[in-house]
Amino acid sequence: MKKILILHGWTYSLEKWQAFLKLLKGGGIEANMLNVPGLTSKNDEVWSIEDYVNWLKKIIDKEKGKVTLLGHSNGGRIAVNFTLKHPEKISNLILIDCAGVYHNELPIALKRVIFKTLAKFGKKLKNSSLLKNALYKLAGENDYKDANLNMKQTMLNLINSDKSLKIENVRVPTLIFWGKEDKITPLSDGHLMHSLIKNSKLKIIENARHSPQFTNPEEVVNEIVSSDI
Repeated sequence: MKKILILHGWTYSLEKWQAFLKLLKGGGIEANMLNVPGLTSKNDEVWSIEDYVNWLKKIIDKEKGKVTLLGHSNGGRIAVNFTLKHPEKISNLILIDCAGVYHNELPIALKRVIFKTLAKFGKKLKNSSLLKNALYKLAGENDYKDANLNMKQTMLNLINSDKSLKIENVRVPTLIFWGKEDKITPLSDGHLMHSLIKNSKLKIIENARHSPQFTNPEEVVNEIVSSDI
């Protein structure tokens, strides 16, 4: 049975993953869902992308031989960073609507400013829910709104790390999925990643947004099962 280690995105619940995991198992794939610190497992510290890479290495070091990594959204960001630092441990990479492309367009730059403001003055804004909610709405990030202060700073650290991410240096075979209607990580990011990663295949999922593994699980799983991972 093939085995995949899965890094979920910015979520505090794995409930939506269950149907996808069941389909993978039915396709002869053993899927090991990892609990990401600060999200589905406890972590009271502010982390950087290096901290997540080191955390993941401790897990993968226990595996026999190379592994296949699947990362969704922020989980994809972690997976790409890990693969760049430890390519000898990864046989294949599967990315679903992956974060990691650095944007400096005005709306994205404004979002980073808002994140930085909220991270810096979060405690002072504690009693001003109206102002905080206005900033969250302006940023368009409910994930950020639900995060505690340490995870707010962690998210900012991860977003800023994209500036130095060398996606073009990924050398392992990579299967990229992207929801055509994704408004969080746009399809243009998927095309860019595909063009930068030489040994990659891009599968665009029609009528899907940021999480095609939830809305179109059969299509995603069939592609994974039929691929050479």
